[in-house]
Amino acid sequence: MSSQQKVETYGTGRKTLKSYMTGLVLSLIFTFTAFYLVGQHTLSTTALYVSLSLLAVMQLLAQVIFFLCLTNKTAEGRWNTMPFIFVIAIILLLVGGTLWIMYNLNYHMVH
Repeated sequence: MSSQQKVETYGTGRKTLKSYMTGLVLSLIFTFTAFYLVGQHTLSTTALYVSLSLLAVMQLLAQVIFFLCLTNKTAEGRWNTMPFIFVIAIILLLVGGTLWIMYNLNYHMVH
């Protein structure tokens, strides 16, 4: 099976050295930015939490796009992307529900 047939069969994007290097550089930038923000205390606590959350989401997207090479360009690619989107939705539901429960518990135990 040739490389092109594998790409068409599994619906993943083209895996090239340029793609991997771009992903590596972006991942390093996001990681070092997070370390810098925490280490230098340049932001308030709330702004730091928001910034770290955004950096984490950007890190996730960079790794999915450049390392996993998920794509929507083919029908097979869409079928590979749908389970990933479902997993992200479940994770958001679990994290959001957990934060909501912890906030309510904290509020009711203090007041």
